[in-house]
Amino acid sequence: MLFPTLDFGVFFLVVFAVAWGLRSHLTGRKLFLVVASYFFYGYWDWRFCFLLAVSSLINYTAGMALARWEGDERMRKWVVGIAVALNLVILGWFKYYGFFIQSLNDMLISAGLERELPLFEIILPVGISFFTFQGISYVVDVYRRVIPATPSLLNLLLYISFFPQLVAGPIVRAQIFLPQIEAPPRPDRIFASLGAVLVVVGLFKKVVIANYLATEMVDIVFYDPFFYGTVDLLLAVWGYAVQIYCDFSAYSDIAIGVALLLGFRFQKNFNQPYRAISIQDFWRRWHISLSSWLRDYLYIPLGGSRVGPVKTYRNLLITMLLGGIWHGAAWTFVVWGALHGVGLALERASGWARRAESASLFGKAIAVVLVFHFVCLAWIFFRSTDFEYAWTYLVNLTDLGAPSEFARPFIIGLIVIGMSFHFVPHDTVERTGRLLARVPLVLTGAIAGLAIALIDALGPEGVAPFIYFQF
Repeated sequence: MLFPTLDFGVFFLVVFAVAWGLRSHLTGRKLFLVVASYFFYGYWDWRFCFLLAVSSLINYTAGMALARWEGDERMRKWVVGIAVALNLVILGWFKYYGFFIQSLNDMLISAGLERELPLFEIILPVGISFFTFQGISYVVDVYRRVIPATPSLLNLLLYISFFPQLVAGPIVRAQIFLPQIEAPPRPDRIFASLGAVLVVVGLFKKVVIANYLATEMVDIVFYDPFFYGTVDLLLAVWGYAVQIYCDFSAYSDIAIGVALLLGFRFQKNFNQPYRAISIQDFWRRWHISLSSWLRDYLYIPLGGSRVGPVKTYRNLLITMLLGGIWHGAAWTFVVWGALHGVGLALERASGWARRAESASLFGKAIAVVLVFHFVCLAWIFFRSTDFEYAWTYLVNLTDLGAPSEFARPFIIGLIVIGMSFHFVPHDTVERTGRLLARVPLVLTGAIAGLAIALIDALGPEGVAPFIYFQF
């Protein structure tokens, strides 16, 4: 069930009405939201609801075991280790089995061993990376005593499966979500207005900007970059940078907006990433819930920046390599992560981030341009199916004489609009939400409904899935 569809609209209206009708009955409300979330997830393939339930049961059991052995550190280490391993085994089987077997087969063939290992056809469950990371963060936070283990299985079922962020994030921490479901939701006009604004902005980003850029240029150029030269390849990579931002931040906007309309507040997941003045700054702004997860549960446990320069560079590279692998089972994602890891290490060694912070306005502008194009270089590998494909793209970027097919006002206008989201005041959406809260609720609903209808009319035919569904 995709957000920008009539099916989801009907589903959400029913959930909205019933959930608020049950606001005085916490247990009934939680149970209803769990059922609704499993229905939402089962809309793709009902069989994966069992996987979602198993993931929840593993993490609930681990949390209860950690609470039971509160004073036994040795047992607690065993519990958290087993729970994290089980989560990763499930993720690894569904997401990386085919990649591992295919890579191993290629290695055997290159070594002159012709034996083929069995390769099973495994369907990747939607959103598995997101709910697995949420489960791991819950268990680790209970182990670290950041939060107590929840004694309610229903609470954890809802935390793992809550439908707005289930499929493509943001990755919500238990310490943020669990306290909110233990208190009756409070109707709040600012929450409602901000939620409506986020949904409308998200739909515009996805339906108009991301979908048109994909169908009118990016998919065409990236399908076979051999036929295009410098101008079109540059436009396509800029277009892909805008597309993936508008696509993924749109899902986060809609997820956060839908949660707000149901009375839950999530943290921002994107903060104008293409105005970053350093790669470090980029990762503070891009997919914030993932970058902070990698920092708190991987980079800092490895030693972070407290272990000397060489080990710090190692920790950055390991963190970003695993961040690349998290995105997909392909060597191109590994290279994408490695580029960012090496970039972060070189940036730290050179003091780039510190100098960029103290630079003049002109110096900051130059830094923004350079960081954006480094990110675009990495996006080429992220978007490519293999290294030959990426190499063709990079080589043809030097073909200055090739005529352009896509340097049209419509395409350039979409890129400019997409980039403009990064250079308006950072709290524009929040201000709009507060302004809209002053008008009558019926008028707010009418404005939002009219905006959604207009966006639907402006968008191309068909509904494209969100890019991050595959992760």
